[in-house]
Amino acid sequence: MLHVLHDFGKLVYLAVSRLLDHEAGRIFFIALAGAAGTLARYWMSGGVNKACGIGFPWGTVSVNLAGCFFFGLVWTLSTDRALISPAVRTILLIGFMGGLTTFSSLAGDTMGLLREAQYLRAFANIALQNTAGLALLWLGIVTGRVL
Repeated sequence: MLHVLHDFGKLVYLAVSRLLDHEAGRIFFIALAGAAGTLARYWMSGGVNKACGIGFPWGTVSVNLAGCFFFGLVWTLSTDRALISPAVRTILLIGFMGGLTTFSSLAGDTMGLLREAQYLRAFANIALQNTAGLALLWLGIVTGRVL
Protein backbone atom coordinates (compact mmCIF):
# COMPACT_ATOMS: atom_id res chain seq x y z
CA MET A 1 0.00 0.00 0.00
CA LEU A 2 2.83 2.41 0.83
CA HIS A 3 4.37 1.98 -2.62
CA VAL A 4 1.02 2.91 -4.18
CA LEU A 5 0.90 6.12 -2.11
CA HIS A 6 4.51 6.87 -2.98
CA ASP A 7 3.84 6.36 -6.70
CA PHE A 8 0.69 8.49 -6.46
CA GLY A 9 2.72 11.24 -4.78
CA LYS A 10 5.27 11.14 -7.59
CA LEU A 11 2.48 11.31 -10.18
CA VAL A 12 0.89 14.32 -8.47
CA TYR A 13 4.27 16.05 -8.21
CA LEU A 14 4.97 15.51 -11.92
CA ALA A 15 1.51 16.68 -12.92
CA VAL A 16 1.78 19.84 -10.81
CA SER A 17 5.30 20.51 -12.10
CA ARG A 18 4.09 20.29 -15.68
CA LEU A 19 1.12 22.54 -14.95
CA LEU A 20 3.46 25.14 -13.44
CA ASP A 21 5.42 25.20 -16.69
CA HIS A 22 2.41 26.74 -18.44
CA GLU A 23 0.75 30.10 -17.82
CA ALA A 24 -2.72 28.57 -17.51
CA GLY A 25 -1.47 26.15 -14.85
CA ARG A 26 0.17 28.94 -12.86
CA ILE A 27 -3.02 31.00 -13.04
CA PHE A 28 -5.05 28.03 -11.84
CA PHE A 29 -2.79 27.49 -8.82
CA ILE A 30 -2.66 31.22 -8.03
CA ALA A 31 -6.47 31.27 -8.01
CA LEU A 32 -6.62 28.13 -5.88
CA ALA A 33 -4.08 29.54 -3.43
CA GLY A 34 -6.01 32.83 -3.36
CA ALA A 35 -9.16 30.95 -2.36
CA ALA A 36 -7.21 29.15 0.39
CA GLY A 37 -5.80 32.47 1.63
CA THR A 38 -9.26 34.01 1.67
CA LEU A 39 -10.62 31.15 3.75
CA ALA A 40 -7.64 31.36 6.09
CA ARG A 41 -8.31 35.10 6.54
CA TYR A 42 -11.98 34.45 7.22
CA TRP A 43 -11.30 31.80 9.86
CA MET A 44 -8.35 33.52 11.51
CA SER A 45 -9.90 36.98 11.62
CA GLY A 46 -13.24 35.64 12.84
CA GLY A 47 -11.62 33.52 15.53
CA VAL A 48 -9.48 36.36 16.81
CA ASN A 49 -12.38 38.82 16.79
CA LYS A 50 -14.53 36.31 18.66
CA ALA A 51 -11.79 35.82 21.28
CA CYS A 52 -10.90 39.51 21.66
CA GLY A 53 -14.22 41.27 21.14
CA ILE A 54 -15.15 44.00 18.69
CA GLY A 55 -13.73 47.12 20.35
CA PHE A 56 -10.61 47.04 18.17
CA PRO A 57 -10.01 45.27 14.83
CA TRP A 58 -7.73 42.56 16.28
CA GLY A 59 -8.78 40.07 13.60
CA THR A 60 -7.45 42.30 10.82
CA VAL A 61 -4.34 43.06 12.86
CA SER A 62 -3.58 39.37 13.40
CA VAL A 63 -4.08 38.48 9.73
CA ASN A 64 -1.94 41.35 8.47
CA LEU A 65 0.88 40.69 10.93
CA ALA A 66 0.91 36.94 10.25
CA GLY A 67 0.89 37.78 6.54
CA CYS A 68 3.91 40.04 6.91
CA PHE A 69 5.87 37.34 8.72
CA PHE A 70 5.02 34.60 6.21
CA PHE A 71 5.72 36.91 3.26
CA GLY A 72 9.22 37.52 4.60
CA LEU A 73 9.73 33.83 5.32
CA VAL A 74 8.57 32.63 1.89
CA TRP A 75 10.53 35.35 0.10
CA THR A 76 13.75 34.45 1.91
CA LEU A 77 13.31 30.69 1.54
CA SER A 78 12.87 31.27 -2.17
CA THR A 79 15.40 33.96 -3.02
CA ASP A 80 18.16 33.50 -0.43
CA ARG A 81 17.93 29.78 0.24
CA ALA A 82 16.42 28.45 -3.04
CA LEU A 83 14.22 26.07 -1.03
CA ILE A 84 11.06 27.28 -2.77
CA SER A 85 10.93 27.54 -6.55
CA PRO A 86 10.10 30.88 -8.19
CA ALA A 87 6.83 29.41 -9.50
CA VAL A 88 5.74 28.24 -6.04
CA ARG A 89 6.87 31.58 -4.56
CA THR A 90 4.60 33.35 -7.04
CA ILE A 91 1.68 31.10 -6.15
CA LEU A 92 2.20 31.62 -2.42
CA LEU A 93 2.90 35.36 -2.44
CA ILE A 94 0.41 36.45 -5.08
CA GLY A 95 -2.23 33.78 -4.56
CA PHE A 96 -2.28 32.76 -0.91
CA MET A 97 -0.92 35.99 0.58
CA GLY A 98 -3.08 38.07 -1.73
CA GLY A 99 -6.12 36.29 -0.36
CA LEU A 100 -4.88 36.27 3.23
CA THR A 101 -3.68 39.80 3.88
CA THR A 102 -6.24 42.48 4.26
CA PHE A 103 -4.83 45.93 3.67
CA SER A 104 -8.17 47.08 2.31
CA SER A 105 -9.72 45.85 5.55
CA LEU A 106 -7.12 47.89 7.45
CA ALA A 107 -8.26 51.00 5.59
CA GLY A 108 -11.93 50.19 6.12
CA ASP A 109 -11.52 49.42 9.82
CA THR A 110 -9.54 52.63 10.32
CA MET A 111 -12.15 54.68 8.49
CA GLY A 112 -14.83 53.11 10.70
CA LEU A 113 -12.90 54.16 13.80
CA LEU A 114 -12.50 57.68 12.40
CA ARG A 115 -16.23 57.93 11.64
CA GLU A 116 -16.92 57.01 15.26
CA ALA A 117 -14.47 59.74 16.37
CA GLN A 118 -12.14 57.06 17.78
CA TYR A 119 -9.07 59.00 16.64
CA LEU A 120 -6.59 57.46 19.06
CA ARG A 121 -7.71 53.94 18.13
CA ALA A 122 -7.53 54.78 14.43
CA PHE A 123 -3.98 56.05 14.83
CA ALA A 124 -3.05 53.04 16.97
CA ASN A 125 -4.46 50.68 14.32
CA ILE A 126 -2.32 52.22 11.57
CA ALA A 127 0.80 52.55 13.73
CA LEU A 128 0.54 49.02 15.14
CA GLN A 129 -0.02 47.27 11.82
CA ASN A 130 2.67 49.18 9.94
CA THR A 131 5.34 49.10 12.65
CA ALA A 132 4.74 45.51 13.74
CA GLY A 133 4.24 44.45 10.12
CA LEU A 134 7.68 45.69 9.12
CA ALA A 135 9.21 44.09 12.20
CA LEU A 136 7.57 40.74 11.42
CA LEU A 137 8.58 40.96 7.77
CA TRP A 138 12.18 41.37 8.96
CA LEU A 139 11.71 38.47 11.42
CA GLY A 140 10.42 36.29 8.59
CA ILE A 141 13.52 37.12 6.55
CA VAL A 142 15.82 36.32 9.47
CA THR A 143 13.95 33.08 10.18
CA GLY A 144 14.22 32.08 6.53
CA ARG A 145 17.97 32.64 6.60
CA VAL A 146 18.41 30.56 9.76
CA LEU A 147 16.40 27.55 8.50
